[in-house]
Amino acid sequence: MEFFLIPIALAAGYVLSSLRVLNQYERGVMFFLGRYTDTKGPGLLFVPLLLARMKRVSMRVVALDIPAQDVITRDNISVKVNAVLYFRVADPMLAIIEIQDYLYATGQLAQTTLLSVLGQVELDELLQDRRKVNDLLRQILDERTDFWGVEISAVEIKDVQLPEGMRRAIAKQAEAERERRAKVINAQGELQASETLAQAARMLSSQPASLQLRYLQTVTEIAAENNSTTIFPVPIEMLSAFFRRADDSVAAPTPAGAGLPPAAKPGALGPPSPAEALPQIRFAPEKTPDDAGVQASGDSAKT
Repeated sequence: MEFFLIPIALAAGYVLSSLRVLNQYERGVMFFLGRYTDTKGPGLLFVPLLLARMKRVSMRVVALDIPAQDVITRDNISVKVNAVLYFRVADPMLAIIEIQDYLYATGQLAQTTLLSVLGQVELDELLQDRRKVNDLLRQILDERTDFWGVEISAVEIKDVQLPEGMRRAIAKQAEAERERRAKVINAQGELQASETLAQAARMLSSQPASLQLRYLQTVTEIAAENNSTTIFPVPIEMLSAFFRRADDSVAAPTPAGAGLPPAAKPGALGPPSPAEALPQIRFAPEKTPDDAGVQASGDSAKT
């Protein structure tokens, strides 16, 4: 009886040692006597001991950090760039058969591709259009790793380190750009304000009632303020007539003695003043005795 228990125990041990369990995110690449047979998983698998072997491959996305690289851009500016690479195994069989270590190989390829691609772009494009550079890196890496069964999900440039002098130059450029935008916005605001004022002036000049209403509103606002100013409202018609007469006198010059406007002439707006009503009296100079003698001798000489 014991003779039969030993083979059974050995067989049971062989079977148990040949069992493998794969997780949901894992796949097993099967080799039987050194030859690829199949890709299996997940779940419980039987891998005959000493006859077959299995290589586990994770199907999850891997985040691989790319160390900082010294790059010279197309416009001959030296920068230091580091990035992160996201990829996953799409074909476990190729990832095991075609490449010895797909993790190491993908990382090295990402470094060399980063150097070659960034050397073909300018600094402004690298700083302002980083999404385009990321897409270009992902496309190139995905084409090269397709033979390894590796799929590149994304490439993201994390940091771009510039020299100190270049950072100061970029800061000055940004400040100048902000000042330019502020001046443009200020000029546009002044232009809009002047256009609005001109439109309001045209509307008020075409509608005298609106001008009168605005005049009354201004008087009301000034009177409502807490001050000691005394306001005497003057009708708009009188001011308009005064301004028209003043404009006429300036536009049409008159001869000497008639330069005053009609409103300033005596008696134009009312009775004459007391000074104007007095008669014009001329006083002769008083004669001295000497002057009388001189005049008498002159008269006798004439006779």
